[in-house]
Amino acid sequence: MAMEKVFPMTQAGKEKLEQELEYLKSVKRKEVVERIKIARSFGDLSENSEYDSAKEEQAFVEGRITTIENMIRNAKIISEDEMSGDTVGLGRSVTFIELPDGEEETYTIVGSAEADPFDGKISNDSPIAKSLIGHKVGEEVKVQTPGGEMDVRIITIK
Repeated sequence: MAMEKVFPMTQAGKEKLEQELEYLKSVKRKEVVERIKIARSFGDLSENSEYDSAKEEQAFVEGRITTIENMIRNAKIISEDEMSGDTVGLGRSVTFIELPDGEEETYTIVGSAEADPFDGKISNDSPIAKSLIGHKVGEEVKVQTPGGEMDVRIITIK
C-alpha cells in the first residue's frame, strides 16, 4: 500500500482545519441537504437547475470534508524547536529584498495545507520556499519563480 502524504503544519494551522471541518459537518452539510429537499419540491429533477446546483455543492462539501480529514489524520505538527534557530525553515517568517532594486517581501513558510499567499503564507513546496529553506540572514540566494530567476538577500528570520 502506498504511503500517505504527510502534511506538515503548525498547531494553529491544524486547529484552523479542525474548525473548518466542524463547520462543514455541523452547518454546511445541513444547509446543502435542505437546499436539495427544497429543489426536489420543484418537480422534474431532469430539468431542475436548483437541484443540480445543490447536488454539485453537496459533492464539493463532501470532497472538502474528506480532504480535511485526510490532512488532519496525516498532520505532522511543526515543533517549536523546528521553528527556532537562525536558518529559514518550516514555520519561520523570512524577510528578503530583491536584488538589485531592493523591493522587500516577507513570507511565512508553512505546509501546503496552511498555504495562503494572500496572507503571506507560502507552501514549503513552493519554488520560493524551496530556494530559501536552509539559508541564513545575510545570504544571497537565487530564487526560481514562474516569472524567472531572481536574486534575493535574506534580511530577517523570525
